[in-house]
Amino acid sequence: MFSKILIANRGEIALRIIRAAKELGIKTVAVYSDVDRTSLHTMLADETFCIGPAKAQDSYLNVPNLLSVAEITKADAIHPGYGFLAENARFAEICETSGITFIGPPASVIRLMGDKNRARLEMAKAKLPVIPGSEKVLEDAAEAKKVAQKIGFPVIIKASAGGGGKGMRICRNSVHLEEQFPIAQNEAKNAFGDPSLYLEKYITGARHIEIQVIGDKKGNIITFGERECSVQRKFQKVIEETPSPFVDERLRKKMMKAVEDAAKFIGYESLGTFEFLVDVDKKFYFMEANTRVQVEHPITEIVYGINLVKAQIRAAAGEKVNFPFDLEMRGHAIECRINAEDPATFAPSPGRIEFLVLPGGEGIRVDSAAYSGCLIPPHYDSLLAKIIAYAPTRPLAIKKMQTALEMTTIVGVKTNIPLHLIILANSDFINGACDTQFLEKTLARTNGA
Repeated sequence: MFSKILIANRGEIALRIIRAAKELGIKTVAVYSDVDRTSLHTMLADETFCIGPAKAQDSYLNVPNLLSVAEITKADAIHPGYGFLAENARFAEICETSGITFIGPPASVIRLMGDKNRARLEMAKAKLPVIPGSEKVLEDAAEAKKVAQKIGFPVIIKASAGGGGKGMRICRNSVHLEEQFPIAQNEAKNAFGDPSLYLEKYITGARHIEIQVIGDKKGNIITFGERECSVQRKFQKVIEETPSPFVDERLRKKMMKAVEDAAKFIGYESLGTFEFLVDVDKKFYFMEANTRVQVEHPITEIVYGINLVKAQIRAAAGEKVNFPFDLEMRGHAIECRINAEDPATFAPSPGRIEFLVLPGGEGIRVDSAAYSGCLIPPHYDSLLAKIIAYAPTRPLAIKKMQTALEMTTIVGVKTNIPLHLIILANSDFINGACDTQFLEKTLARTNGA
């Protein structure tokens, strides 16, 4: 087992890793930018080092500085969390050649799955159903229109090098495609340094369903039941839950087996998430795989009674992935992402939290690095907290979440809690009838009222 882990991240995920490491008896090293000097993760780690100014490129993405801290502190592993360098194959390679364990998949797997179009083609070889689309990077809008005419509209443009909604555009006709293609190229270049785009058939009325996976260095793979991620805005998830109200046991087992086989095919190690679109006939199609711990991993932990981050660390240390009991989903869990943003305009709302009361009680878990008096800088992701509600049934979990949100008080910055309460009270959400366009339609109706 590792003696010391450097955490190349910030915020709630840094705290999550510190907690898991402490439970395993591992020392931790926190890094921070100058605006994060008083962040909670710097107070709770065993050692802390400033690695640069606020701009992520000069701090959390500064590989030489991170490696220097690892060398100074004699850290034998680096955990990247999510975001920043978590899916950077070059960083994983540098760690490996420097004799530091990268807590994540091998660089070759990160590189494969990070190229979204190449990943689709490889998953097709692994017999995983993929959405019809282009078989190579598209050079221009004219080439994209030829593919679109072949597979039929509507289509969706996607950035080959990244995710998170950047470089993605739904196009319903050739005129719209021609307009949006250069815009998506520019957005992809700015976000990922790579303007490469590919095209997929857009599946109307689809659900966004993902399967959690973990693998070890011995070739063992474990898959877990699905997470429902259809409540999203501009391809960014807002609420996740497990199990999905749409997925039945037959589909669940089929998807889990398909992911297990695909993960073995590519030699997957560490935590990862395979994401799918599922149509109204319950046919599923591979979209992408995230080669890191997922933001919404707590809901899987809760329904299975496990600790995925501890399992990820153990796997990176060469231990066999296993759990001391039968893995079985029990009850229902919902996660709401609480962001520092205007609930009406979605504009970021940085500032200082003047007063904070987070919910608690039976069946409530809160993952957060926020505290009264802390600064929410404008330089990073606006996630303030993840509130997770657990109950024996979905209706009870919804009610428990509503109560938790109503008892949350955050003064000093705006948050999207009002939006979450609108969603949780919506009849389509209550009935489990939400596809990936649910929130956009709900907001359109709300704004038009």
